[in-house]
Amino acid sequence: MESPQKPPQAHALLLPLPVQGHISPMFQFAKRLVSKGLKATLTISDCPGGDGRPQGEESSEAHRTRGGSRTLAELIRELDRSTHPVVVVIYDGFMPWALDVAKRCKKLGVAFFTQTCAVNNIYYHVQRGLLELPLSGGGSVEVPGLPPLEPSELPSFLYKLGSYPGSYDLVMKQFSNVGDADLVLFNNFYELEEEVVDWMSTNLWPLKTIGPTLPSLYLDKRLPDDTAYGINLFTPTTTSTVSAWLCSHPPRSVVYVSFGSMADLDPSQVVELAHGLALAGHPFLWIVRSSEQHKLPRDLMDSIPSEQALILPWCNQLEVLASDAIGCFVTHCGLNSVIEAICLGVPMVAMPQWTDQPTNAKFVEDVWRVGVRAKADEPGFVAREEVERRVTEVLGGGERGREMAESARKWMAAAKAAIGEGGSSDRNINEFVEELMSRALIE
Repeated sequence: MESPQKPPQAHALLLPLPVQGHISPMFQFAKRLVSKGLKATLTISDCPGGDGRPQGEESSEAHRTRGGSRTLAELIRELDRSTHPVVVVIYDGFMPWALDVAKRCKKLGVAFFTQTCAVNNIYYHVQRGLLELPLSGGGSVEVPGLPPLEPSELPSFLYKLGSYPGSYDLVMKQFSNVGDADLVLFNNFYELEEEVVDWMSTNLWPLKTIGPTLPSLYLDKRLPDDTAYGINLFTPTTTSTVSAWLCSHPPRSVVYVSFGSMADLDPSQVVELAHGLALAGHPFLWIVRSSEQHKLPRDLMDSIPSEQALILPWCNQLEVLASDAIGCFVTHCGLNSVIEAICLGVPMVAMPQWTDQPTNAKFVEDVWRVGVRAKADEPGFVAREEVERRVTEVLGGGERGREMAESARKWMAAAKAAIGEGGSSDRNINEFVEELMSRALIE
């Protein structure tokens, strides 16, 4: 008697933008798909255009798109000759040409967005001409599903129209063909943005939230080998060095400071931040990339005892935020950093720099109530006194600090529940996997 044949395994091809903040969430999602029985292939190109050429060589958009499209189509054909043909192409929203390739190859095309539903809803309204730029008048901006926003709380490309025109075009083109996608995925969780998720899924596209996309160790612990992101474009400092320093401090006493992998702070802002941290009087761990360390005020830094300040070029941020010693995170409010802080219950001092960060900071303070925004002065710098004031507000033991800490604990529980068994994101992932499995059977 012949043994029954195993059903065909659905195969997902994932294509992230080759930037750390985009690679990590998509790689984590791939791990979830594999844990539920899918085969997943994640491919990373050498440059944001996706064509495998070094940046600077034939870097026009047309060349990048043509090269990326050709390379992706060839990869799909190659994988289709294997025992597990590709069923779906899951592509970063910043690479809309990948959807056109998926459709030409008769595959499902699924967009994967790495910014919040709120931010993408704003961009969509601008791209469709429903929110006109430049903004007129001084009143608040109304977008369906969102609280009223001050102009300065919009993504920086919209508030400071004309800044970073290339990046503005990139975020707008996400929506050029998204209506043709079979599904749109967001790497957050439903409870975090209920109102806007409901509005978008009713009025725009089929939409599922599938996050948080952190390693399982820090969430539901159902994937025993998933202890780290696994792909790092920067080399972190040895864990033992960081852990030993953190362990020498009491619970919730240390300020962690990081502005991510791309921020380029003005030297004057670095000086103000350093003095503000010193004035606040709490020990701090500050990530300053090697290329940025010349901006530090050396006389001040040399005067601070080593047990009070640790400056590192990079670290494993999850391990740091998970430490009991951390009580406050001074952050640029990139979404990955915000979600990590929420998942690990750490209140924030928000110092947004550009792109989606001002909108994220608005939600951190006024919607999720897990942090405070440091207010910039007229030239756009956050003064040392403001840094001191906001850090003290989070760690000083006052009523507002206690409220933030309680809210952070609440959201941490909600995040873990969403990705845990039977949670909102877990259900969404299961439904997605079942659909792909059915598709594989048909094909």
